[in-house]
Amino acid sequence: MIELVVESRCIKCNICVSACPTNVFDKVPDAPPKIARQSDCQTCFMCELYCPVDALYVAPQVDESVPVDENTLMESGLLGSYRENVGWGPGRIPAGHREKSARLFGNISK
Repeated sequence: MIELVVESRCIKCNICVSACPTNVFDKVPDAPPKIARQSDCQTCFMCELYCPVDALYVAPQVDESVPVDENTLMESGLLGSYRENVGWGPGRIPAGHREKSARLFGNISK
């Protein structure tokens, strides 16, 4: 479930507002978006994935909100970890390029 918009990182682009399929966020003039309908979050991670500055944190718990601390998230490296693992963002390697299972099968297109 969406838990945090980190105001110090947010560039107020509102991409998360557009990316969210369940309309969880509200735009706020000259401020970061507000998590307005947290219980509507489906934990799809789309907002976190599309955030260009890793300013969002979606906790993997789907049915309940969990307490989060911004400093702990930053120190632990959780902010941006989903985008890092998927390989989205400048300087990151797409997950498909890291995938090695195809090498196990060799050339099977004979």
